[in-house]
Amino acid sequence: MKKALLLTALLTGITVTGSACPFCNKEILKGIYDSQFYPNLLTMLSAFIVLAVIVVILVTIAAKNHRSRLAANPGVQILSPVPLTTASMVLGIGLGGFMDGIVLHQVLQVHEMLSNKIPATTYTGKSINMFWDGIFHFFCMLVVLAGIILMWKLLSGKGDIDRSGKLFGGGLLLGWGLFNIVEGLIDHQLLKLHNVIEFSANHNTGNFIFLGVSVMMLVIGYVLVTRKHQHR
Repeated sequence: MKKALLLTALLTGITVTGSACPFCNKEILKGIYDSQFYPNLLTMLSAFIVLAVIVVILVTIAAKNHRSRLAANPGVQILSPVPLTTASMVLGIGLGGFMDGIVLHQVLQVHEMLSNKIPATTYTGKSINMFWDGIFHFFCMLVVLAGIILMWKLLSGKGDIDRSGKLFGGGLLLGWGLFNIVEGLIDHQLLKLHNVIEFSANHNTGNFIFLGVSVMMLVIGYVLVTRKHQHR
């Protein structure tokens, strides 16, 4: 338990004197820092790890395609869509996570992070879920910070970068859709941590609507970022 407390403090940057939740009662602390602490922490990370791999693959393909266009059009300067698409897609992933956590977890409270495993129907269950919602939001914050850094580097980059609004908006939608699909498949379908509407009679309805809307966002974002590229 002490190792778990220390790891939580390191992850969140909170100075603790025995706990990252100093006002929690013993039952809540026991529920958070039990034998499932590290598996739950890895679970929080799993979707973000998968998303990172997908982003790297997509950026690699986009960069390769851009080099092919340059080789096929010698003497023509083609603005690169890769930097802005990458930065906006990373921002979209982080903002999509925040929208999910803020709207569905906190405002509407139709589910919380581990609500299918630990029902949020009691004070203890609610508090444990709130802790893991916070860890989830912390990882979303790191992704948003990474997107901001990429955007800042883009602004100070070379002049052959495509900075169109369609690329920015398309990248945001692409990242948001990717987040929802990966999170939905991993957390809803595979690991069954929670459902879109936890207390509904049929969980599949909400889960599939969530995935359907996410696919639409992904398609719209893809269409926007793969439009005819600018020449200069």
